[in-house]
Amino acid sequence: MGMKLGIGLYRHMLKPEYYQFARQCGCTHLIIHLANYYTSDTNVVTATDDKINYGYSQAGDPIWELDSLLRIKQQAGEYGLELYGIENFNPADWYDVLLDGPKRQEQIERLKQVITRVGKAGIPAFGYNFSLAGVWGHQKKHAARGGAESTCFDASLLDLNAPIPNGQVWNMTYAPGDGGFMPAVTSEELWGRLQCFLEQMLPVAEEAGVELALHPDDPPMPELRGTPRMVYRPELYQKLIDLVPSRSNKLELCLGSLQEMQAEKPIYDYLDQYLRQGKVSYVHFRNVRGKVPCYDEVFVDEGDIDMFRVLRQLKDSGFSGVLIPDHTPMMTCAASWHAGMAFALGYMRAAFQMIERGML
Repeated sequence: MGMKLGIGLYRHMLKPEYYQFARQCGCTHLIIHLANYYTSDTNVVTATDDKINYGYSQAGDPIWELDSLLRIKQQAGEYGLELYGIENFNPADWYDVLLDGPKRQEQIERLKQVITRVGKAGIPAFGYNFSLAGVWGHQKKHAARGGAESTCFDASLLDLNAPIPNGQVWNMTYAPGDGGFMPAVTSEELWGRLQCFLEQMLPVAEEAGVELALHPDDPPMPELRGTPRMVYRPELYQKLIDLVPSRSNKLELCLGSLQEMQAEKPIYDYLDQYLRQGKVSYVHFRNVRGKVPCYDEVFVDEGDIDMFRVLRQLKDSGFSGVLIPDHTPMMTCAASWHAGMAFALGYMRAAFQMIERGML
């Protein structure tokens, strides 16, 4: 079975009209985001069309219970869509795993339960991002073709050392601040925290039949907000692979993030390396122009990556996982998210058909 076309949907999109849109675009699989964020105890701030508005995050959300996961899977299945993966733990459920805080072990046990349920629901992949500063610092510019609005990064416009207040991690407030800031941590200490996480989680993931897939740093800066980054260069993905060997230790391969990185070799060389090892779980299929400290996300067919070459590499390696356009430029119309996604998915579906017919 060949590569699968998918779409990423946030929690507020898990309803019939988005499922229908996905099928109409030719998708067969879904990657979903379930975390909700709050500006107060009761005011839920769900994701916008292309970005999460971060506020408070609350632990113990029933969405992670097995019956909830099965219900989502069943609803998607009614529209011919298979639930392939979930992205991102609820930040309130694992902040001390990231911070090496007093609730670390309690939270790891909670995450083990989540992964076990994901496996019981028959969902094969779970993406995560082991980061303190999270996705931070991007700007919106009309940088894509025809002036389409897209996500961009220009380090010169930012205070890269802006400290993270106590009570926050991953752009999320999990506790009231005390006026202080997140304690300093070295890169070695952060890798140690990841190793501890993986040593405990991977045996559970293996038993559950779930792949834990790490997303690289976005933006891929060596440091951000006074904290070290982990996978900000392509070769550091190999460090992850070797850190705790396991068939469930995989990569959430974001082509855009990889291309944005400063690197010694072209992206295709690194992709071959990961594919030879069978370590790619699923793919974020998007394109960019430029590299850190300044880059622009653009339409899938106009960036620095030869996307057809990437698809040939995936085909030749026998990759049979899911590819999604994790996000796209917003097109100038009444349904800017839908139009941007439809353009990317149409491009991908046509390329898949060319591959199937031996034309690519």
